[in-house]
Amino acid sequence: MTSVGVIANPRKRLGDGVGALRDALAMRGVEDPPWREVPKSKYAPKEVAKLLDTGVDLLFVWGGDGMVQRCVDAIENAPVTLAILPAGTANLFATNLGIPQDVEEAVRIGFSGRRRALDVGTVNGERFAVMSGTGVDALMMRDSGGGVKDRLGRLGYVVAGVKAAKQGAVRTRVEVDGHRWFKGRASCVLVGNMGDVIGGLTAFPDARPDDGRLDVGVVTADGIVDWARVLGKATVGRTSSSPFVRTTTARKIVVELKSKRPYELDGGDRPKTKRLTFRVEPAAISVCVPEREDQR
Repeated sequence: MTSVGVIANPRKRLGDGVGALRDALAMRGVEDPPWREVPKSKYAPKEVAKLLDTGVDLLFVWGGDGMVQRCVDAIENAPVTLAILPAGTANLFATNLGIPQDVEEAVRIGFSGRRRALDVGTVNGERFAVMSGTGVDALMMRDSGGGVKDRLGRLGYVVAGVKAAKQGAVRTRVEVDGHRWFKGRASCVLVGNMGDVIGGLTAFPDARPDDGRLDVGVVTADGIVDWARVLGKATVGRTSSSPFVRTTTARKIVVELKSKRPYELDGGDRPKTKRLTFRVEPAAISVCVPEREDQR
């Protein structure tokens, strides 16, 4: 018998708020499930552990990509399925899987949708569900924090992106599956488990979150003009055709930078470092998805 639990950031808005989630669950006979609320996603792991201790095996996650990332990292190998309520700004994880921004429909998918086993990536030991990287994307995530996303929504990413694109490229070495693949100046190294990234841009059109591999891209664009050309290709799903982009797939990626830079995973910024090690964990999590989900 399914045991339902909820982890939610009530500050994130979706429909009529978390009260609508309580009502939708009650309509399906779940009157008073184990329920934890956090003001920020960084507090979620401890609460998720408490929910798992109660025997929860279907966990409804209310929040954005940061909340999903924290939950994916926290569940480790627990026998639990995630049902996503996309209440964040970008909701890349939900969007890539076809989960709508509709409380009733997302709850329905949680109870009667298909269970899909998905890969996750890890970077320096921490899991991510959609993407991770260093360079312009990490600077953009850092500079769009501090309430900027809450005030400006997706426009906050644009403002931060223009600022980040002014940063220069750095000497970078990338090793894939034990072999040197790139050495030179790069302004961004992005590793993806899914194809669509911020603002609906497609960084990795052939990426699948269940193929046992991660997609990796290096961007050598240096300055706003070069980045505008890269983003122009991304809007039509042809990023790899840009002269400033190089892509491949791998199970393990090691990135070494000449100088320390911040990195990000699923939209959350992390401290500066000179070395990043990425790995894939095949079929690591179970997620509720629409029955007729586009197999991406």
